[in-house]
Amino acid sequence: MTIKHILKLCLLLLIFSCASTHISKIEGKRIDINDSLATSQTIEDFISPYRTHINKNMDSIISYAPKTYSKMDGDLNTAIGNLMADAVFSESNPVFNKRTQKNIDFTLLNHGGIRSIISKGDVTIRSAFGVMPFENSVVVVAIKGTQVNEMMEYLSKAKRAHPISHQLQLTLDKNSAVSSAKVHGEPIDVNRTYYIATNDYLYNGGDGMTFFRPNEGKYVLNYKIRDVLIDNFKKKDTLNPKIDQRFIKLED
Repeated sequence: MTIKHILKLCLLLLIFSCASTHISKIEGKRIDINDSLATSQTIEDFISPYRTHINKNMDSIISYAPKTYSKMDGDLNTAIGNLMADAVFSESNPVFNKRTQKNIDFTLLNHGGIRSIISKGDVTIRSAFGVMPFENSVVVVAIKGTQVNEMMEYLSKAKRAHPISHQLQLTLDKNSAVSSAKVHGEPIDVNRTYYIATNDYLYNGGDGMTFFRPNEGKYVLNYKIRDVLIDNFKKKDTLNPKIDQRFIKLED
């Protein structure tokens, strides 16, 4: 008999016992879970094989980082943010295209969603979990060019390195106003519909990003950002992201 069956039997016995006995009072007490609690060897023996298997998988080497990458390395774009945004674009677009015969125009993520550095050395599945420990998934939203312009205004005022993929080039003047905004090298067309890859947190208004609604369509890819990173990293022998010109501020 397995532990699962034993627990079910105990529960049934408790139910029938309570049904035949008048309970006048139930008392309980709080038990703090800390290092002072004795380890149950039976439980430890039961979960040990699973822990070993999970750790082996998490520590699987999937790429290599020649340096350490942090979200604090740049002003308006960072190497790690560029890596994430480009990964979401390159891994999600084939999925989106297969379902809709359309293409994603660019990716927008949030700076706060980068939860860890990528350390110099071997990159593992655990590394991807560190960068994105949450369950956020990719969604593609169809919005008008007017809303894309609202997005550009948001980015200019936020003054944070919110990750954008390289298909978008945003330039601010010395006063942090939008000087130029281009998608695929072309100015934003207010009459056109753009397909933006983002995550479900931002789609729902996270970080004050309210420009995704109303929209002309939402496409849920059922693809976690973390899995995007893992799939992307596995394709690269060495990660080599750069801070570039995709989002900059002019000094003169």
